[in-house]
Amino acid sequence: MSPRQITVLGECVADAFTEPARARNELALRVLPGGGPANTAVALARLGTPARFLARLSGDVFGRLFRAHLAASGVDLSHAVEAAEPSTLAVAELDAHGQATFSFHAQATADWQWTSAELAAVDLTDTACVHTGSLALVKEPGAGVVEDFLAAAAPRATISIDPNVRPLLVRPEVYRARLARWCGLADVLRLSEDDLELLLPGTPPEQACDTWHAAGARLVVITRGADGALASLDGERVQVPAVATPVVDRVGAGDSFTAGLLHHLGTRGLLGGRLTDLRLGDVEAACLFATQVAALTCSVAGPNPPWHDQMAPFPTDKAVVRHLDSTH
Repeated sequence: MSPRQITVLGECVADAFTEPARARNELALRVLPGGGPANTAVALARLGTPARFLARLSGDVFGRLFRAHLAASGVDLSHAVEAAEPSTLAVAELDAHGQATFSFHAQATADWQWTSAELAAVDLTDTACVHTGSLALVKEPGAGVVEDFLAAAAPRATISIDPNVRPLLVRPEVYRARLARWCGLADVLRLSEDDLELLLPGTPPEQACDTWHAAGARLVVITRGADGALASLDGERVQVPAVATPVVDRVGAGDSFTAGLLHHLGTRGLLGGRLTDLRLGDVEAACLFATQVAALTCSVAGPNPPWHDQMAPFPTDKAVVRHLDSTH
């Protein structure tokens, strides 16, 4: 089955990675297009899902880079706003394990200036799922506009949210204050272990899933790095292992996982409503596929998700999956 369109809303950020400089008083940077929602849109398009990206893209040098990158990956930019404000810049330092620490240059940049008029003309007739998250849901003045757009989209499309907490830019309390409303809007909530610790410090993953189910999210997936992923569908749970791969860095891995999850569900016709036909076996298969997409992203530098024809080396039939008692 050919998947229906997924509309992704959010930021596109210039990820600047530090590199060895030629002189002591220089800082060398290699700039790659990034940002959680943009990474997800790129990964969806490369996997074969029609992906439309609602973004505010600057006309500056970074904005031109974003447009070229997104278009080359097959992302539909027909509703991207040509913004007068500058692009957002994130400077990333990688540790010995390929984990990035970011510092953001995001004051009054293009990504957060959404107005109701800019989103009012978006036609969702052909959209099976709307995905958003990260800073677009918490950075004002646009955050409230984005929430209202999700609320308007919910009657006709599956809603997917990735909080992607950035504590250096927005205090975790801001995310916590909005999370219950997001769960009320979302059918799918995908987040990392780091997000969990910032949102519900000290809470076991299973208990967190139950909390977010009670608030309205049907499917909660917590990605756990080398430990794979925990998925919970209305309290029924499954643990999926990670795919072993040489790690260059982990930038964009979570975004690629989300894209793999939504792509797999979409190709089976399971998106487009409240996930009423979704079963735990469907979730398991989608998460297995998503871990493969994330592993391939980790195997290369930067947020560079795989194309569909690169997925063949990872068989799913040999994976070990552990089903968890829903009462735990």
